[in-house]
Amino acid sequence: MKAKTLMNKIIIVGGLSACLLLGGCGAGQAANATSAESTVAAQESTVTPTESTETAETVSTETAQDKAQLPDGVYTAEFSTDSSMFHVSEACDGKGTLTVKDGVMTIHISLGSKKILNLYPGLAEDAAKDGAVLLEPTTDTVTYSDGMTEEVYGFDVPVPVIGEEFDLALIGTKGKWYDHKVKVSDPVAEGAADTFDLSAVEDGSYTIELTMEGGSGRASIQSPAQLAIADGAATAILEWSSPNYDYMLVNGEKYLPVNTEGNSVFEVPVEALDAPLTMIGDTVAMSTPHEVEYTVTFHSETLESAESGK
Repeated sequence: MKAKTLMNKIIIVGGLSACLLLGGCGAGQAANATSAESTVAAQESTVTPTESTETAETVSTETAQDKAQLPDGVYTAEFSTDSSMFHVSEACDGKGTLTVKDGVMTIHISLGSKKILNLYPGLAEDAAKDGAVLLEPTTDTVTYSDGMTEEVYGFDVPVPVIGEEFDLALIGTKGKWYDHKVKVSDPVAEGAADTFDLSAVEDGSYTIELTMEGGSGRASIQSPAQLAIADGAATAILEWSSPNYDYMLVNGEKYLPVNTEGNSVFEVPVEALDAPLTMIGDTVAMSTPHEVEYTVTFHSETLESAESGK
């Protein structure tokens, strides 16, 4: 019995080694099947398995997993598929918003239309089974380069791995499930590229031009806006073209208007210049209040001192 137990431990250790070599993210080059079998055979004949050996293999596995995981945060990432009929909206330039929280990755994609009704993270045959948990659509508003907007379906897709294909089935208006392979790659942290160093700016009051995307296009924020900088932190005074915004959400924090008459005015923090920042405005202009997501970019090259008039 002892000999059999030892042999089982050897095979388990060898199996773990082979998995690490073939794992993909953070695992280095994969060995072929022949070399894996040779490694197992060599271990069977030469290695005396111990608890320390098994512990070392466990530590190696955990290290590989840690290296493969993105830090928590929000990223822009490429979303590619195996079909020209299944793709993100042209307005999104082939990208989606990747959110990593507690090590779990989810990408939000806005598709090209409302013709795809559900997605399923797996195979079509499993998606069609009773009890399958399907991904439900959101209604997204995309803005094209010419300023035109369109409502399309969007989805929050679980991402098991970065840079490798995984299964994602879909069902359209014809009521049939189809298998597809998709890949999420090239994540870039939101605001990480080409941002302006606010800490290098002298404390004071400034004006700055901004651009805004999202919504129906009926409402806008006045540009240039006022910007106050103190100790490397910036606060913008944003005046809407409408009096119907009763609050804004920035980084999960709720901000109320600072005025009671005229167009809605808010004081909100600005994390970075030259980087797209997500801000949500709640409008009461419609029959019921609606939270609308906007992308606002403050352009550092237009930063001017409001105190000196320069």
